[in-house]
Amino acid sequence: MNTSAFSRVPAVVKEQYGSRTAERLEEIWKTEAGVGGWLSTVDHKKIGLRYLVTSFLFLVLGGVEALIMRIQLAGPDMQVLSPERYNQLFTMHGMTMIFLYALPVLSGFSNYLWPLLLGSRDMAFPRLNAFSYWVYLFSGIFLYASFFVGHTPDAGWFNYVPYAGRAYDPGLGIDIYALGMVFFGVSTTAGAINFVVTFMRTKAPGMSINRVPIIIWGTLTASVGNLFAVPAVSLAFFLLWMDRQFGTQFYQPHGGGHPLLWQHLFWFFGHPWVYAIVLPAMGIVSDGLPVFCRRPLVGYTVVALSTVLTMFIGFGVWVHHMFATGLPPISLSFFSAASMVIVIPSAVAVFAWIATIFTGRPVFKTPFYFFAGFVFLFTLGGVSGFMTAAVPLDWQLTDTYFIVAHLHYVLLGINVFPVVGGLYFWFPKFTGRLMDERLGKWNFWVMFVGFNLAFFPMHISGLLGMPRRIYTYPSGLGWEWPNLITSIGAFLFAIGVLLLVVNVVVSLKRGRVAGPNPWDAPSLEWLTPSPPPSFNFVTIPNVATRHPLWEERLDEGPERSKLHEGMLLDQGRETIGTSTLDSEPEAILKMPGDSYVPLLCSLAITWMTWAALMHWWHSLELSSVLLLLVTAVWLWPRTELGQTAEVPHG
Repeated sequence: MNTSAFSRVPAVVKEQYGSRTAERLEEIWKTEAGVGGWLSTVDHKKIGLRYLVTSFLFLVLGGVEALIMRIQLAGPDMQVLSPERYNQLFTMHGMTMIFLYALPVLSGFSNYLWPLLLGSRDMAFPRLNAFSYWVYLFSGIFLYASFFVGHTPDAGWFNYVPYAGRAYDPGLGIDIYALGMVFFGVSTTAGAINFVVTFMRTKAPGMSINRVPIIIWGTLTASVGNLFAVPAVSLAFFLLWMDRQFGTQFYQPHGGGHPLLWQHLFWFFGHPWVYAIVLPAMGIVSDGLPVFCRRPLVGYTVVALSTVLTMFIGFGVWVHHMFATGLPPISLSFFSAASMVIVIPSAVAVFAWIATIFTGRPVFKTPFYFFAGFVFLFTLGGVSGFMTAAVPLDWQLTDTYFIVAHLHYVLLGINVFPVVGGLYFWFPKFTGRLMDERLGKWNFWVMFVGFNLAFFPMHISGLLGMPRRIYTYPSGLGWEWPNLITSIGAFLFAIGVLLLVVNVVVSLKRGRVAGPNPWDAPSLEWLTPSPPPSFNFVTIPNVATRHPLWEERLDEGPERSKLHEGMLLDQGRETIGTSTLDSEPEAILKMPGDSYVPLLCSLAITWMTWAALMHWWHSLELSSVLLLLVTAVWLWPRTELGQTAEVPHG
């Protein structure tokens, strides 16, 4: 017997299913120890944790950049930063928070939790899952390498042309940004495809689409949206790179192009992206909040429908960002109406959360505080967004700090607070230990007060006329006190993030042992030990209700889930394949094992991107050939991989 593998199997699994069964499944699904296993693993749980750790590191980097800028803006006529350095930090801060933190951190939760929530052994495409992470990591490193090569992007995270054209910005900084974003788009697209197919094919038997958790709806909707939105921004950056390198005229009026083409392509992506980084966070709240209210979510069906509708309408409001560009008034009226209508599905979710709290019996644990705080911030951010949907008011507020305040409430507050609440909620599942409650509550209040102290005064600065994207300002304009309070709040919020890091580090070593379901939650991930074994479930559960672990107390129907009586599937890496709508078993899916191929593909794309940046055309050709060869190895048919077998009857 392989005692090293067997020792990793939780005792509860051995007792419940027998040591031989647990040992066999562990041998099949385990990742080898050492560097080789770390580089080749396709385990969704390990990949999910890597996403979480990497995105939090980028959050810290973006936060440090913000604090340096807030020192510069704490008082009038400060000289901490030069205009050039301020523009670089401003650009990298926005790019980091919006692209390298906000969506990847949600991908981390979803990668770890989706198979557990759906009653599956892994994602639909495990190797594609690993590939998406490696590409994300290398694209982030590529973008941050700009600091070390002395060519940092400096045209803002929105990168408007003609300022981003070679005539006004001749260095490599914009080229790094353009190629880096095309590179990053590969990761986002690959991840989105994986989530969509996982939803369609690997749900547990009986988990019809009206029984999946709301977080699944949030990530699924964001993934479908990204499949349409990301190609637009990738095209925008690629065309910009072509203009800069080869003299094409896509954005040049004298050559038949137009600068507004950039804004249309960028914001056609940009506004759906807002919902891509909000809807999964809303899903975290919709699934976590009811656990601490001791009742199911009020209005599950309408919340799921509102999630989908929000993204659908979100593709019709991108001109909301372009009201001041001189477009025809009749077109502005349509987009203004759409920008107001989109408030309705968001309001549905808010009322569902409030009703869940008021009709439940809240238990005031740290995750509940963060989820409830999110509801407040979501409402405040939504109100300021609704204001800017009115064209005349938008004309007054555009390019002022009022918009900066709204942007941070939407992109930071509505993302970070559910993420931190989700971390406290699922930390026991990730690690087997609970985080400290007392420190957690301090963590919440410091972050909540710091956040509002930092960003609410920006509304006042904007109403007083302070323009955004300035690196200093003169005294006597009434902007001194709002900016000083904002800077103090930013540092207080940073202390809150530091408290979170301290709590995580301390709890990893000394946190109270959690057990499989410390919160008494209803969904399938809490059926497994904490942390889950490499194979997730010994037998694939059969689901009959929306809350399989609360069936007895809720009495949702005559049927009961058979959580330990499903198929064993121990003839290799296997999981069940089911129909999309009703989740009827259709096939046994053969899953691939660990492989270095995703890493090698990512390295080949990194080489291609760097070669394109430096104009090493022969090196670009060589790296392209390498990518084709590695892809061929990846896709080469094998009898034990990529095949399906019919589910046996009876």
